[in-house]
Amino acid sequence: MAQHTSTVLWQRDQAPFTDHRYSRRHAWHFDGGAVVSASSSPHVVPLPYSDPAGVDPEEAFVASLSSCHMLWFLDVAARAGWVVDSYRDEAVGVMARNAEGQVAMTRVTLRPAVQFAPERCPTLAELQDLHHRAHASCFIANSVKTEVLCEPVFATPTSSNP
Repeated sequence: MAQHTSTVLWQRDQAPFTDHRYSRRHAWHFDGGAVVSASSSPHVVPLPYSDPAGVDPEEAFVASLSSCHMLWFLDVAARAGWVVDSYRDEAVGVMARNAEGQVAMTRVTLRPAVQFAPERCPTLAELQDLHHRAHASCFIANSVKTEVLCEPVFATPTSSNP
């Protein structure tokens, strides 16, 4: 199976730290070369310590589910002979307390609006089947209860004096 990597980079840049007045802005670097500006959500950490222009982890989670569903939908539709002209999903994620009492993304609602070529459009039942098949195939939706491991790398402080 494929392995996917990302690198998350953050630096304090001389800001105070233990008073929690440090920037949460950071960058996501992906294996294909893309770099995304990221931050905590201003809903979680107030401005100016969050950067509202940065993608926050919760937004990325919602977008990841939406993107995966779309990619599978396009594949399933093409294999079934449907011609898709456009696809738009205004997905919404909800953070709330889960059954264990932890704050979590408890629900993500995908709202895909698909435009098919005018020559042939699926019935509602056929459309629902395409979405069901896409959802069943989505790697991210199938991974929501994924085991997350943390393997810290111990780094000693660098010294400016030899």
